[in-house]
Amino acid sequence: MVAGGWTHAKLAEATGVDPKSVERWVNLGRIPGRATAITAAEALGEDVHALWPALRQPRTARAVSPELVALYEQRADIPVSIFVDLLSSAQEQVDVLVYAAVFLHEAYPRLNELLREKAEAGCRVRICLGDANSPNVQLRGQEEKFGHGIETRCRLALLHYRALVGVPRVEIRTHGTTLYNSVYRVDDQALINAHVWGVNAYGAPVWHLRRAEGGSMFDTYAKSFDAVWSTAQEVTPDGTN
Repeated sequence: MVAGGWTHAKLAEATGVDPKSVERWVNLGRIPGRATAITAAEALGEDVHALWPALRQPRTARAVSPELVALYEQRADIPVSIFVDLLSSAQEQVDVLVYAAVFLHEAYPRLNELLREKAEAGCRVRICLGDANSPNVQLRGQEEKFGHGIETRCRLALLHYRALVGVPRVEIRTHGTTLYNSVYRVDDQALINAHVWGVNAYGAPVWHLRRAEGGSMFDTYAKSFDAVWSTAQEVTPDGTN
């Protein structure tokens, strides 16, 4: 850090952590989570294992991650109120990465109003939906054994959210990626709905995560959202994207 002119605050900003965490790495020998350590090493131009040799060793499996709030066997087991309560708690950020997730609008018709209210209160709202014309999205429909159903749901989802296009601090985009999980992220919490081959998302597990010191699961999914978002196409008020 000295050789590169790095301060605690500068490295903290580059890795997305609190400066006190960097102080603990340097002064107390604390070891960051693997994902954070890799980011820090890349910023410093060093080998991550040279900085933290202990990361070479396999970690002891933990029965429960400190980031895991709850685990649901399938999405259908979760009351929609869980999703609504999470969205209602937003202070800064709402990110939704799905193919369609039309169940939200169907079960909670005020969803658009809620998101609009959050945006008006200063939240950044990003909704990323599947592009019905994408071969990857269409393949997912075949794997679910719903045929063209997923394409129809993607178009329906876009119709639901179109009322928010043009609202300040709300962005709607469509993606054509192979999606391995649906992500519903609000500030430092997220609901992650796994995608299982041959199973509709409502029948697949969901884990509720909360960002915690020393954990990396939450950030892994947050970065996954950003990666897909960067490739997605904006939906414009005139209906093009």
